[in-house]
Amino acid sequence: MKKIPVEQAVGRTLCHDITKMVDGFKGPAFRRGHVITEADIEELLNIGKKTVFIWEENAGELHEEDCALRLAAMAPVPGAHYTGPSEGKVLLIADQRGMFRVDTDLLRAVNGIGDITISTLPDHYPAEAGAALASMRIVPLVTKEQQIIDAEDLCRGKKLLDLLPYQPRKIGVIITGSEVYSGRIQDKFEPVVRRKMQRYPAEILSVSICDDDLDMIISAARKALDAGADFLIFTGGMSVDPDDLTPTAIRGLGAEIISHGVPSQPGNMTLAAYLGDLPILGVPGAAISLPTTIFDVLLPQIFAGVKLTRQDLINLGDGGLCQRCAQCHFPNCTFGRY
Repeated sequence: MKKIPVEQAVGRTLCHDITKMVDGFKGPAFRRGHVITEADIEELLNIGKKTVFIWEENAGELHEEDCALRLAAMAPVPGAHYTGPSEGKVLLIADQRGMFRVDTDLLRAVNGIGDITISTLPDHYPAEAGAALASMRIVPLVTKEQQIIDAEDLCRGKKLLDLLPYQPRKIGVIITGSEVYSGRIQDKFEPVVRRKMQRYPAEILSVSICDDDLDMIISAARKALDAGADFLIFTGGMSVDPDDLTPTAIRGLGAEIISHGVPSQPGNMTLAAYLGDLPILGVPGAAISLPTTIFDVLLPQIFAGVKLTRQDLINLGDGGLCQRCAQCHFPNCTFGRY
């Protein structure tokens, strides 16, 4: 790219749009790629352009819009599409609901190349259809093509960005507690689960209310599994008191407990386990009284088919403290980022 006086630009190709603003009108007077003619000189001077930027032959440079298109091409995302380029950038838009994933180490490497800037929603973000997921552009009007080549080399064979669609789940709900089983108090957990499941492709196969009896709890869980459940949700008996039987019942099913307790508030006593690949959550009572707990953070992961690890749950500590806003804005907040 080279800056020259307009009088010397006849026959040369513009490498940027030139905007005209007059009498309430704002729009392009000349488009990138326009070959300047003698007749254009007066118009350019009238709109205040004494100099223009033209392409230099064999300079090894790319225009910002060409860069944006190549950045988009190196990071295709099924279930989403790129718009633009507009104003030098492309936007990635979700076509479906799902879990947005970012290879954060790879993103840092690409953004460290030089002029490239890719900004995204956080990794593990529950995205809605129509949401803007990422923006890609370079900072200057043009950059050396080698920078784009370097980015393409880094991303070759890897997924910089992804959008995992929610998968159907058949759910068995097991509610424990003698006070609920005996009818001394009314259960309030089932309505909460049913309301939260409306956001996902979920079918609740069964809801069982059990006494504080280990065999009864295990039996209810096995009946749900026999009925075809591929996701179990337990509540009640989730503390560390000796008479809280739910974790013992989950072990009794043959499940592996990944973690009982997570660095998150509310929902500190949440339990995550797997029976093979079948996810199991033990949900503490905070889910009944508060609009958002770590239960809401983990549900999108499970419906997206992401198998939780202990390290995933440890990572919840950074962003694991809910601010208890007067009006809950989850997931558009700091809670549950990891």
